[in-house]
Amino acid sequence: MARRRTLVAVLSLWLFGLAVLSVVAAEPPIKIAMIGDSTMASYPKPPEDRPSLTGWGQVFELSFNDKVKVSNHAQSGRSSKSFLREGRWEPVLREKPDFVFIQFGHNDQPGKGDRTTDPNGDFQDNLRKFIDDARAADIQPVLVTPVARRIFDNGKAVTTLTPYADAMKKVAAEKKVPLVDLHAASFDLFNQLGDTASADLSASASDRTHFSRKGAIEIAKLVANRLSQDVPALHAYLRR
Repeated sequence: MARRRTLVAVLSLWLFGLAVLSVVAAEPPIKIAMIGDSTMASYPKPPEDRPSLTGWGQVFELSFNDKVKVSNHAQSGRSSKSFLREGRWEPVLREKPDFVFIQFGHNDQPGKGDRTTDPNGDFQDNLRKFIDDARAADIQPVLVTPVARRIFDNGKAVTTLTPYADAMKKVAAEKKVPLVDLHAASFDLFNQLGDTASADLSASASDRTHFSRKGAIEIAKLVANRLSQDVPALHAYLRR
């Protein structure tokens, strides 16, 4: 009887595996484009003072199966305003990806000169433009709230990015666009680990904004772990 139960269990797992493979095989190849700032950007030649510097968009493709190609257009130092002003958005549209992940906020904050935007004003207008342009090009936009900085006060993670995260949530609800709340997820991760245990996620001891390769992979995982719920169309493409 025990042998029979074992054989049934093995057969069930085998059939489940075949079912999963058939679903994956049925899905067409897709492309995901990414736009954002230095926390998402790719660094083929990191600076000498931060040799492990890696943006989470640089390793995002690791979360998917071989049918997904990720094209990372994120650039260091860009805000939602400067990304548009510099003409970096049009090449993304011409690329005709199936999805575009949009994360801004860090360089939209006060103190960034002419890159700064108002979270209750032009920041939201810029997000609406990204969304409307993407939809007009038959591209599915996905908003990603800005990843938290690894900053602590009396042992607790703190953030100044909440107004921009909240603005993204407002626009996502208004435009009925999928949203991944990376700000909340990363904030929770840093609080869970604490300052010392999360130190190796940063690109250097003095850099509380950017990530090491390990940190970038952990942040990318936070996004990927939300996709089945927040962007169900991508569920079948996640690496298992």
